[in-house]
Amino acid sequence: MPPPMILDPEKIDLNNVLFGPDEIRKFNRHRFEMEMLDAIVLYDLENKMIAGYKDFTANDFWVRGHLPGHPIVPGVLMCEAAAQITSFYIMRNKVFTSNFVGLSGFEEARFRSPVNPGDRLILCARLIRERRMLATGEVQGFVNNKMAFECTVTGVALQVNQEADGAQG
Repeated sequence: MPPPMILDPEKIDLNNVLFGPDEIRKFNRHRFEMEMLDAIVLYDLENKMIAGYKDFTANDFWVRGHLPGHPIVPGVLMCEAAAQITSFYIMRNKVFTSNFVGLSGFEEARFRSPVNPGDRLILCARLIRERRMLATGEVQGFVNNKMAFECTVTGVALQVNQEADGAQG
């Protein structure tokens, strides 16, 4: 049985894009095939919540090899999307004084229904724990208002050399 929803995806205005790819790149260092967020559509500091989405297409790098003839989004990419939306919240809200959030761990990841090319994965997250060097968020992913996955993700504060790879943060 799925847990209670962090946010009801039917009540999220997906047309109200607060942060698009260019703004997301200011806080998340992922580029090219590893960008797992297309838009942030809700950013609620009072309740420590965020929502956004990733549109998967038939041209994505994993489609050809992940179950040829019946491709489904790899669970690890959904977890990466969860980490990226949590990271965006942490970095934009300056939860840490560092310039990067590294993945520290996942807990209780559950995959409830497949996500396919052509699907929009709506990500809803809530920060549940903040410390000086660690932050944890609950994340749920929905397709067509049905919960596709859930997990808890923890990030750790890191300092990285931004000049070495050309990424901006």
